[in-house]
Amino acid sequence: MVATPIGNLRDISLRALDVLARADLIAAEDTRNTSRLLSHFAISGKLFAFHEHNERQATQRLLAVLESGKSVALASDAGTPGISDPGAFLVGAARAAGIPVVPVPGANAAVCALSAAGIEAPHFLFYGFLPNKGSARRRELEALKGLPYTLVFYESPHRIMDCVCDLSEVLGGERTITFGRELTKVFETVHSVRLGDAPAWLEADPNRQRGEFVLLISGAQPAPSEPVSEQGRRLLSALLAELPLKQAVRIAAEVGGEKKNALYTLALKLKSEHG
Repeated sequence: MVATPIGNLRDISLRALDVLARADLIAAEDTRNTSRLLSHFAISGKLFAFHEHNERQATQRLLAVLESGKSVALASDAGTPGISDPGAFLVGAARAAGIPVVPVPGANAAVCALSAAGIEAPHFLFYGFLPNKGSARRRELEALKGLPYTLVFYESPHRIMDCVCDLSEVLGGERTITFGRELTKVFETVHSVRLGDAPAWLEADPNRQRGEFVLLISGAQPAPSEPVSEQGRRLLSALLAELPLKQAVRIAAEVGGEKKNALYTLALKLKSEHG
């Protein structure tokens, strides 16, 4: 599994070049693209077309090659095979057949964008490509909108405007979106903007809608907890003096009508303050 550059050809690793040069067969998502890569590094290799339209049939042919004792290097057009690109089915079949699968790591567009975005949140969810159709895309976003993690999507130029409009509509305009466009290429752009302002930013310059995109959306903010009233606070304090914490919280919620979660948080605080 050979990761290839997402733009700048110098991002390929020395190990990847060694593997490509030594492989008996190179399975490529697009043989024309991989041929240009090999030519650039003066590598001659036997190419085999392996893409989303023939993955299952081609897997059987590649398994036969592997079982004969030969080596196969799998390379997608850009980035790591099997990550929003063909490869997972072949890997599963090879592992099931007892054939070793060796990852050769390298460029990855999502991680590349995250490293340059300055997002301090430590967790992110990589989704990849959203559905093409607007209705299906919005349904997926509804399922993701409450997650507190940075959301990472890939998008193509001809859908970028529709996608960003749906993101703003479903997730809300106050979140931040960071565009990673044409990463490692000549017109590389990393730009952050309020999600509600993102469609206008794209429209301001037609060039901003060109190229391949990584979209980083800030995660959902937790809903503010409702404060406990002064009356509820006094009731809870009195109950805590006589009862275990959980029982005091339950009774305070039943009697005072306060939110149990808010009372529980307050109870922990009162307990710590009074030892």
